[in-house]
Amino acid sequence: MKKTKKWLKPRHKFFKKLLFYPFLWISKFKYGMKVERFREEGGRPYLILMNHTTLFDQFFVSFSFKQPIYFVASEDIFSNGWTSSLIRYMFAPISIKKQSTDAAAVKNIFQVAKEGGTICIAPEGNRSYDGKTCYISPTIARVARKLKLPIALYRIEGGFGVHPRWSDTVRKGPGRSYVSKVIEPEEYAELTDDELYEAVRTGIFMNEGVSDALYKSSKRAENIERVLYICPDCGLSHFKSLKNEFWCTGCNRKITYNEDKSLSAENGDFPFHFLTEWYNYMGDFVLSMKEEEYAGKILFRDTASIYRVIPEKKKVLLHRDTTLSLMTDRIRIGEGENAEAFAFSGITAAAAVGKNKANLYIGKDIYQLKGDKSFNALKYVNLIYRYKQKSGELTDGQFLGL
Repeated sequence: MKKTKKWLKPRHKFFKKLLFYPFLWISKFKYGMKVERFREEGGRPYLILMNHTTLFDQFFVSFSFKQPIYFVASEDIFSNGWTSSLIRYMFAPISIKKQSTDAAAVKNIFQVAKEGGTICIAPEGNRSYDGKTCYISPTIARVARKLKLPIALYRIEGGFGVHPRWSDTVRKGPGRSYVSKVIEPEEYAELTDDELYEAVRTGIFMNEGVSDALYKSSKRAENIERVLYICPDCGLSHFKSLKNEFWCTGCNRKITYNEDKSLSAENGDFPFHFLTEWYNYMGDFVLSMKEEEYAGKILFRDTASIYRVIPEKKKVLLHRDTTLSLMTDRIRIGEGENAEAFAFSGITAAAAVGKNKANLYIGKDIYQLKGDKSFNALKYVNLIYRYKQKSGELTDGQFLGL
């Protein structure tokens, strides 16, 4: 029988210490995040469950704990050649396929726990686009229970205000990250899976769609078109942004993204005060789209490159800067007789990755759509999950991929 290699290595402690202060400096002075040390750590392993808002979240968590932390991370970071190899060597994160059941990831999580390591999972599986915690699968309660580790609920407050997922710009403003609660194994042994799930969900839930602080930048609205694709006046539309303003290309209505995260229109009459409200409106709009009105029509056209992702290795370019036509049941690739398509009926899962990428999971294969800096990957994921809702593949009636 082949012996399983140990996951935990002494070098992980070394690299954590080596990079501790440089990254702590970035956390404090670039992100303005007040990171609180977890004084009650006690040298024992934990399952850390955190809300996910910025690219730097894993570092905030690391600074709160003394021991190395083994993060469960999207497979996208493991398919970038030597960079991925270096990350694996230094920190050994656990790869997982987004929006899908990944037996290998679960196996690795249990191996790390068995070896006495601390594991960190973002149960949302996504960074929030609007400042409100994304959907959390109830399966997190069953996984947590089987690990039999104390659960540290970790809250990151102000992350969306400082650095929204759709933005390239970090803003000056307050933030706080800390362990909000610990649930001991003997405590959750008395809870049902539903009760444990609710304790986790409420323990890390955040809604930053409120005016709770000021976040200063001269480019507050730039790249907001990565999240917006429905105008309250025009319906399906495209947006453009510059500095602190953005506008619909259909009706040219101009909106300002303010320092307190609120929205204001130049004519003073606008239905949404915060991006959270607009995001919810887009979800309702997509779910209410009548098939007879949109079937067979091209909803959006984009230019993007298409890659086949070979997990743990690399990405293979299949099409460079090709035309994508998004419809209610497929994504058409190219034009004319040579056009191909990703039929939604064959897509088992889809996920928005980073800022301008979408992953499509088709059987055992992973394909990635990557556009320019303004590419809106969210609409592809939302339309794919709309199809799943309408076809009866999903039964909750609401979930649109995030």
